[in-house]
Amino acid sequence: MKKINRRKISEFFKVFSHPVRLMIIEELLDDKKCVTEIKELLNARQPNISQHLLVLRMSGIVDYDQSGKMKCYFLRNPKLVKKVLKAVESTGSLKPVLGSFK
Repeated sequence: MKKINRRKISEFFKVFSHPVRLMIIEELLDDKKCVTEIKELLNARQPNISQHLLVLRMSGIVDYDQSGKMKCYFLRNPKLVKKVLKAVESTGSLKPVLGSFK
């Protein structure tokens, strides 16, 4: 049996462990969004949103397009993100917390 890369898997799931990052991911499941739009949707400060977006980008979960100073973020692999969230949701105990990820 092939050994799993525990460190890589652990780092991947750490990204999902912060509520603000989960809210950003949930918003990006709908469509690409610019930083100012995410800031308004989450009612959070722009530096805080930018820090979380950096973590998501460094993990490979999100990427962005840039037009001038405007950065708009999107999920690199929305199907994978949906599968991860559905797997967690399927445990049943987190369903009221996470809502429903279709």
